[in-house]
Amino acid sequence: MNEKVLVTGGGGFLGKAIVKKLLKKGCSVKSFSRNNYSDLDKLGVDQIQGDLRNLNQVKDACNNCDIVFHVAAKPGLWGTWDEFFGVNVTGTKNIITACKQHKISRLIYTSSPSVIFNGKDMEGVDENTPYPEKFEGYYSETKAMAEKIVVKETAYDLKTIILRPPFIFGPEDNHIMPSIIERAKKLKKIGKVDDLVDFIYIDNAADAHILAAEKLKSNSSLSGNIYFISQDHPVSKWDMADQYLAFAGLPSIKGRVSGSTAYYVGAVFELIYRIFRIKNAPPITRFAAKEAATSHWFNISKAKKELGYVPKVSIEEGLEKLKKWFEKQNAET
Repeated sequence: MNEKVLVTGGGGFLGKAIVKKLLKKGCSVKSFSRNNYSDLDKLGVDQIQGDLRNLNQVKDACNNCDIVFHVAAKPGLWGTWDEFFGVNVTGTKNIITACKQHKISRLIYTSSPSVIFNGKDMEGVDENTPYPEKFEGYYSETKAMAEKIVVKETAYDLKTIILRPPFIFGPEDNHIMPSIIERAKKLKKIGKVDDLVDFIYIDNAADAHILAAEKLKSNSSLSGNIYFISQDHPVSKWDMADQYLAFAGLPSIKGRVSGSTAYYVGAVFELIYRIFRIKNAPPITRFAAKEAATSHWFNISKAKKELGYVPKVSIEEGLEKLKKWFEKQNAET
């Protein structure tokens, strides 16, 4: 590629993986994040600290760039509407405004499959699946709003592609794996034990983003398109969780509760946490209960056909790499 690139959230799990691959391709890379990351310093990445909600800071970050990978977001299952809207919607609007001002031609936007989640099983669905009439959480709702904003830009000079990666796993995972290990003793399987879900290995997710940028440069007719990406091999979420626990030397998850029971418990926790204005996330929310009790895997034929996306690292290879990384981390501590 050999271009000048901005990655928002470049210090995060996915952002850093994208940064590393861009550097190997000879790109000049900047990262825009709220914090400073020593790992990026070691890579020689120009780090710009700021807030996506601040238009001037975003404009400064986008200056002198050819392409933007907008990876940063307000994730999670808990928080206020203003927090999610400010980062995910206003932040995306600011990125687009800055791209236009600096005449940046391409934007790759990282979204989420949760934008179409309606609380029911999603099995083999594709990009034609509509947004739900009612969203199950602030994160999915604001990410869907941001998607619509990005798609709308196809009518202008800014060319865009939206990617929807599912659960990302692999070395340096600072989200899913730590959460499972931290809650190991309290975890229960929710709903049916044979529900299948999509995952994606971290390098495959990063490859898909760079592939999207390259394809968009050579074929502008792809602008405005949305793509599901994954391992193309749905697995049991509970088997994956047990794998994580085994890597940490912990026993597998014991016990199971129904989806309806988990939903009720989540509603009670949400009520208590809101009444007492507790900022930390509750042990379970209604969204988490519904997500855990359902299947969600996606048809990635469109990404295969139009982007040429194929997951290079299998789920078995990815788990083995994660295991070795985890063992190395334990040996060093």
